[in-house]
Amino acid sequence: MRAEFWRERNVFVTGATGLLGSWMTRTLADAGANVVCLIRDQVPQSELVRSGTVQRVNVVHGDLDDYFSVLRAINEYEIESVFHLGAQTIVGTASRSALSTFESNIKGTWNVLEACHVCAKLVKRVVVASSDKAYGSHAKLPYTEETPLQGRFPYDVSKSCADLLALSYFETHRLPVGITRCGNLYGGGDLNFSRIVPGTIRSALRGERPIIRSDGNFIRDYFYVEDAVEAYLHFAEQMDRAELHGAAFNFGTETPMTVLAVVERILRVMSAEGLQPIILNEANHEIREQYLDCKKAAGLLNWRSKYTLEEGLARSVEWYRSHLAESKGWLSPAEA
Repeated sequence: MRAEFWRERNVFVTGATGLLGSWMTRTLADAGANVVCLIRDQVPQSELVRSGTVQRVNVVHGDLDDYFSVLRAINEYEIESVFHLGAQTIVGTASRSALSTFESNIKGTWNVLEACHVCAKLVKRVVVASSDKAYGSHAKLPYTEETPLQGRFPYDVSKSCADLLALSYFETHRLPVGITRCGNLYGGGDLNFSRIVPGTIRSALRGERPIIRSDGNFIRDYFYVEDAVEAYLHFAEQMDRAELHGAAFNFGTETPMTVLAVVERILRVMSAEGLQPIILNEANHEIREQYLDCKKAAGLLNWRSKYTLEEGLARSVEWYRSHLAESKGWLSPAEA
């Protein structure tokens, strides 16, 4: 059914070298789609390159903040479906340099939306990747799709703004756009080792104690990347339904956990329980507790998460062990 839907459709993916974008691009290519990727930087360790997927897609070299590169890609390749996944996703990076994050996440989003609007005769569905961070901090949990968007810190603000831009293009132009808000994505191919899952796995592979930047008690949803790809595609495949245009959906496992509990699960999966984490308690500009209610996706889309945390972590560990553990600099000096 999936291959039947996507076969020979022209699909545009931004952020294709990132965690979600790499897996999304590979899944679409496997399904027979004609995929066009907007790529800014060469990232040879990305799953897009390592899996060979980059050899099976069309690549447009450009930046999200360059409107005419985005427009050219959508117009010249006659794009029908758009997955806007590209963003600056690291909270710490956003705190250090808010402007570059705003350029990528806000301006980049309006460039994609405007290009889709200009090419309205071509584009039939646009899925904009948001985040639970778009909601900001609220006393009432879990977040539903009706929770106000009130980001305060730079990254959170950028996602709140991107969501509002998407809604504006729907309300103003009836652009067939939908918004996805996921918890913390993890999985093989995440090369941002400041994040807790890849950072802990890498430390354990090296026989080192993992580092927790916070006090370990921050609470989050953790959502496996292949689960997220399934959610995005499931949503996009139903966007011929007009009632889904302009809609936002939460996607996640609805099993919030503390950072410390996730680290303990990873170490257990890797049989490395003896590596007690180092807790720095230095995190700032981050929301302490946030997790999602996904009943809307279950009811309107008939969607549910497929992977448990243990299953997702086991698959992630295998990816890093197989693809990265033997790379130079990944093992300890004694093992390399």
